[in-house]
Amino acid sequence: MKEKSNILLCVASLALQLGRKYVTPYSHPKSPQKFTQAQLLACLVLRAYLKTTYRGVVEFLETSEALRQRLGLERLPHYSTLKRFADRSEVLRIIDRMLADVIQQFAANETEVALDSTGLETTSASAHFQTRSGRQRSKYVKLSVCVLVGSLLPAGLVVSWGPYNDKREARPLLTKIREVLQPQRLFADKGYDAEWVHEHCRRDWQVESWIPPAVHRSDGGVNGHFRSQMTVEALNQAGYGRRWAVESFMSGLKRTTGAALNARHEKSLFVEAALRVLAYALRR
Repeated sequence: MKEKSNILLCVASLALQLGRKYVTPYSHPKSPQKFTQAQLLACLVLRAYLKTTYRGVVEFLETSEALRQRLGLERLPHYSTLKRFADRSEVLRIIDRMLADVIQQFAANETEVALDSTGLETTSASAHFQTRSGRQRSKYVKLSVCVLVGSLLPAGLVVSWGPYNDKREARPLLTKIREVLQPQRLFADKGYDAEWVHEHCRRDWQVESWIPPAVHRSDGGVNGHFRSQMTVEALNQAGYGRRWAVESFMSGLKRTTGAALNARHEKSLFVEAALRVLAYALRR
């Protein structure tokens, strides 16, 4: 019987392999050169996958000889080394390039994508505690993702603060997707309903956009050339029900990597959210 692969070891291996393509071995010729940048990036991916802290992932590596061997670690990095590496400005760009690489290798021919967003908490305090304390949820980390309908792989992501209308992240998200693949159809919910979104997709990108219109007029009418075509019959005929794929991705992401972030500062929070998407993509 074929031996089942260890998912954690596979995630570590893929993270290290992809990282080597997009980061130089060392940040500076005169750096201590104790660890390569790809090794540190792989440690950050493991941290996101394990839902732990910088200290936590170092302690986990200390107990796992198999993981250390897979990453080629002869010694363990200090948790502050991982923190400083994660805070570098280029980490988010590297994550975007790694996700694009995954898509180009495994799902470049897929024809349908779906957009959606979800919130990630910045505290581990329970909802019951926050209610009893009288505190109101003022903001959260908002993760907007484009998912391939067939493989459920993420083709692009944007991290920002919520709550805000989804259309605010639509333009940068669509820009990232266009650099990665050319689908035939795009599905999204009413949060992305805007005539300019349809124009961007259908006229500039040559992609069919299918988004239910949010009706605001008292007579029930819908403005806009493309928005007026988004009838229930047209949406059903286009296969709008396949938008469930992005909901499934978000659910799996939170079950696997958690719904609350461990970081505290804005840059660290955004990087951790993006790393969770990358870690979940590598797991798939």
